Amino acid sequence: MRPKLVVGNWKMNGSRAANAELLQGILAGLDDAGAASAVCVPAPYLFQCEQLLAGSAMAWGAQDVATEPCGAFTGEVCSSMLQDFGCRYVIVGHSERRAYHGESNALVARKAKAALDAGLTPIVCVGETLAEREALATQEVVGAQLDAVLELVGADAVPKLVLAYEPVWAIGTGKTATPAMAQEVHAFLRDKLRNCNAEAAESVQILYGGSMKPENAGDLMAQPDIDGGLIGGAALKSSDFLGIIGAAKRSV
Repeated sequence: MRPKLVVGNWKMNGSRAANAELLQGILAGLDDAGAASAVCVPAPYLFQCEQLLAGSAMAWGAQDVATEPCGAFTGEVCSSMLQDFGCRYVIVGHSERRAYHGESNALVARKAKAALDAGLTPIVCVGETLAEREALATQEVVGAQLDAVLELVGADAVPKLVLAYEPVWAIGTGKTATPAMAQEVHAFLRDKLRNCNAEAAESVQILYGGSMKPENAGDLMAQPDIDGGLIGGAALKSSDFLGIIGAAKRSV
């Protein structure tokens, strides 16, 4: 069975004082047996995460990465900078980046490759909007998003990826994706991975990113192809985040 992974995405939240309280609370209740965990934080707080989390069971990472290794790209953060702060993970293609910054499938693929080339693990996000789901286009949309990455990085990179399925329509809308609905898409994504690299596809962790919380985490992670969560709001409360990690451990 694949090990579970729970990743907190802080989005554009945090302060030095709040971050310290949050991370200290998580570390106080963290047991590294059974499930891996990480936080992906705004770039200004990577140094603080390195200082507080180094030597602990929790990894850390960033929320985005530039496609270029360095140069005249004002405001961008490149992969070598993330390495400087001990990052293991970087989120690419989050639904908010696609929606608010117009990131195309091709651009997300380039970011995934930049991360891989630097030895970072990209958490590649895919997902459909409500309109796309109601048009019965879920598989077409998420399939195209994943295909763009696989075509660029190649079959050998499959075991180095983490995927995250984000049903955009189920995030902050009051609508709910049932465990069965989420599993259907996760299984579809794993089949896509098998078509690229059959052996490696069985080890790739596919996280669920649709408003996972302590109350629903156990049922979601009991599904055969849901290997953890990419956690938004619940990652900002130590008790909630620990509750999800606990659910992940119990589902292993």
